[in-house]
Amino acid sequence: MVLKIFFPQCCNRADSGLLVGRWISGHESAVVLAVIHYPFIPGQVKQYVQQMQTRSGVELSVLGSWSLPKEGQEGMESFLRDLSTIFPQKRWLQISRQMGKTGFICNVLNRDHDGESAQKVKRKKKHEDVKGDEGEEDKEEEEEEEKVIFIHYEQRKVMMSQLHPIENGLQDPKTDPPSELRQMFQTVAQSQPLFFMDKYDDGPLKSTHWQSEGREASIIVELLKQASVPLCLLVTWLLSLWTWICNIRIFSLYPFCFLSSKLSTCVQLSYRTEHMRTLSSPRPAAGHTQFMRKANIFVSFLVDVALGMLLISWLYRDNHISMLANTLVPAADHVAKQLEELLQWLMGAPAGLKMNRALDQVLGRFFLYHIHLWISYIHLMSPFIEGIFWYGGLSACLGLTFALSLLSDMVALLTFHIYCFYVYGARLYCLKIYGLSSLWRLFRGKKWNVLRQRVDSCSYDLDQLFIGTLLFTILLFLLPTTALYYLVFTLLRLVVVLFQGVLHLSVDFINSFPLFAVGLRVCRFYRLAEGVKFRVLCDEPGTALHLLMEINPLKVSTVVQTYRTPTYSCYPKDSWAALVKKLFVGELIYPWRHKTTKTD
Repeated sequence: MVLKIFFPQCCNRADSGLLVGRWISGHESAVVLAVIHYPFIPGQVKQYVQQMQTRSGVELSVLGSWSLPKEGQEGMESFLRDLSTIFPQKRWLQISRQMGKTGFICNVLNRDHDGESAQKVKRKKKHEDVKGDEGEEDKEEEEEEEKVIFIHYEQRKVMMSQLHPIENGLQDPKTDPPSELRQMFQTVAQSQPLFFMDKYDDGPLKSTHWQSEGREASIIVELLKQASVPLCLLVTWLLSLWTWICNIRIFSLYPFCFLSSKLSTCVQLSYRTEHMRTLSSPRPAAGHTQFMRKANIFVSFLVDVALGMLLISWLYRDNHISMLANTLVPAADHVAKQLEELLQWLMGAPAGLKMNRALDQVLGRFFLYHIHLWISYIHLMSPFIEGIFWYGGLSACLGLTFALSLLSDMVALLTFHIYCFYVYGARLYCLKIYGLSSLWRLFRGKKWNVLRQRVDSCSYDLDQLFIGTLLFTILLFLLPTTALYYLVFTLLRLVVVLFQGVLHLSVDFINSFPLFAVGLRVCRFYRLAEGVKFRVLCDEPGTALHLLMEINPLKVSTVVQTYRTPTYSCYPKDSWAALVKKLFVGELIYPWRHKTTKTD
């Protein structure tokens, strides 16, 4: 049997005293947390350990003694060994270190059930100078003894790190007990009250741990904590006022409700409102996951506002807004001219194809009239475009995501004529496709059963077959003309949707990217631990085996996947096969996404 002792590196050269820590239940392991120095009063040590156990919730106890011989302390080791009667434990660890050696010598005192006697078990390498029958007996005794392995760890890094995967749910310790390594990490993390005592305290006890030379703190962090309380109250009041305005009955009517669900700016505004509610909550983070979520949201909000302020500084400098407004109308005229030339090409013989001239002329003139209406609307709005850009640019003070969302909505409005062309062509094409498929089933003696949602057999008379043949012929010969218009305007629509998709992906990236977690992974990799690795630190004769435990950081891809903030765009996406099917049958492709959850 192997006894593993997790020993902090900061205690390697501590003065002689008592070891305070915890025995890991279910495992032959002990975690050393601190060393209480001599001189001390045993009653005060017991009282101090009980206080720390109450404050931390960890089953702390005195594990044994630590001896580092110095001048004038020759009888210290025997004195510390006698303390096992004052601190009754099933096992009493007696760890000592000789000057000039790296390894430790560990003796274990095992107490019997009555607690009266103790047997001393030495953890030393057997002597090579013993020969004959005595050597064989020592070898058998050595094999029966349990070995001791010291695992040295950096206490500060282990205390601040989070072992992954994170266990959020409550587990039954009987059916699914936590692993030995996870219990060790949790013990060090929950024992923070034990690390508050440093050498500057006036108490009767002195100890050694990672913070014993002085508490690690930041004045800036403490000032921010004090200032966050009134700031959170102010943000909460503003959010309650905004919620009251949004809950006014007029905004729940159909036009306002529909527009607020389709406009990217309104969706981003509601999304940021939920984020601010999370940040301004007076309740502290319940666990590591909630803390990381709040931190990622806060850093993402700061970066978003910083990028928005950079955009504002560029827009309102060197008269860039006037330049953009003066460029918009000529660009719209150029697009309209290109569309007119395209329609003129389609109304002739495009690529040498023979079209149905009557339907071709009707569709071409219909779309030309829409282009004329659109250009008239643009010229009518041209005096107000600069003012719209000027006031719209101020939305970037709320963040770059608001400016990108507003740009997406403006693109949707400026390309509304292309959307109309696409809808007209798609509806007409879809009508003919479904008509041809229905008439094709008529030829085969089939029909679509609406109630059972399947194709059933059906008998038709001669008149029905004759009418069906005429309609099938008409739709089939008109299909190429309709399909060509549908193809052209679908390609134009896809270009607009692609541009809006890039804007939506940029907004989604800023909102969901865990910048704080990635920065934590780069700057302090030990905070996000995937596991640990060991390397041999010391294997001297006459001492136990010493291993150094090092933290394996979490991969950057795993960090992004684990701590990515869910956003309104994180819905199941259509596959490429579903997209091609929609394009083939003429179903509409919208720039927004719909939730697919079913409600009863």
